[in-house]
Amino acid sequence: MGEPVGLRKRGNPPTRKPESWTPDLLEKVAWRVKAANKPFRGVATSGSIQPGLFPLRDTGADVRKVYQAAEAYLAGLTEHQLAEGRFPMDDVSWRHWNNGARYFLRHGLLLEDFDDAGRERAMNVMRESLSAYGYGQMIDLMHLNLTIGELSDNTHGLNEWLYWFSLYGEPEHGGPWGWQLDGHHVNVNCVFVGNQMVLTPSFLGAEPVIAGGGKYAGTAAFRGEEALGHELFTQLDGRQRERAVIADTPPQELFVGAFRDNWELDYQGLRLSEMSPGQRETAFQLLGLYVNRAREDQARTRMQEVLTHEGDTHFGWAGDPDGTFYYRFHSPVIIVEFEHMPGVLFDNDYHSRRHIHTIVRTPNGNDFGIDLLRRHHERHHQHGRHHHRAVHPDRQA
Repeated sequence: MGEPVGLRKRGNPPTRKPESWTPDLLEKVAWRVKAANKPFRGVATSGSIQPGLFPLRDTGADVRKVYQAAEAYLAGLTEHQLAEGRFPMDDVSWRHWNNGARYFLRHGLLLEDFDDAGRERAMNVMRESLSAYGYGQMIDLMHLNLTIGELSDNTHGLNEWLYWFSLYGEPEHGGPWGWQLDGHHVNVNCVFVGNQMVLTPSFLGAEPVIAGGGKYAGTAAFRGEEALGHELFTQLDGRQRERAVIADTPPQELFVGAFRDNWELDYQGLRLSEMSPGQRETAFQLLGLYVNRAREDQARTRMQEVLTHEGDTHFGWAGDPDGTFYYRFHSPVIIVEFEHMPGVLFDNDYHSRRHIHTIVRTPNGNDFGIDLLRRHHERHHQHGRHHHRAVHPDRQA
């Protein structure tokens, strides 16, 4: 299957805001709003939510720097910026993220509109929340967004700073808080409850995955996720492959992407417990590429959570290891999806290695940290409101 040879010819390339709200655009927005407004349950199997998976606890992580970064960011905002870019923890805009290039339902403050100092304060909140590897990957994908803007002669509608940053909650009081970065191919949701962190849903993608020219020539994305996914599947023997393959061809899109917060997804594929020690090592190296986007102490805690459910973790595969493919990890505490996608800005209507989507979710009700937040509110409601703001990291024992 050949690589795409050109860009789509579009009468109206993606822009920040539509020139006119056509019936088609209004319909697209309406179904997204309807999906986001449905009561949150979380991604789950067709049975029911599995309770008790995400207890409140002290992880031992030192979160002072990230709290301080959030406070510094808020302190640098004008009154107007605070009104536009800060939201309560239960605001529905958490669920309005989407990976498309258009303006639909964007909220918060546009990174492009900040001065250098303000943008650096926003970026520092993200830098302190993520590992160097995770932050670097996010920046590379933002750079590749400029690459497609250069290729399509549309850097107004596709560039490295066309991302909306929103801050939620009360980091300055030690209460639950979080942030969201939302734009084309980069959608990261991060929540802190005390020193526990949830970094899902996180959607990362790229088209193209390698910049052949332009300002960021040589930038590449998802090389490890692609190579290790291929390696894991090809390590399997014939019988294991029969168990792992869940479809002959990749799906049209990721199963648990944007606006699918309550999607039902049953376990399919080969259990990790049915793999050899060497195969399991490859599997956890691959999972690490997704988990280790978080700052190191949080990633260790998250990987321990994932390892606890190793026996219930399934690896599913669709497609051709020598061509284009899809794979998925699915357990009670994590879902990872990777897929080679058809072209959107390129002119291929078939799956290609030039366009990749990935997503990580926390099933059973803890995307956006919602199960942790529920437990937090129950605990402090039981013990009285005066305890609610007593955990600021600068005053931790």
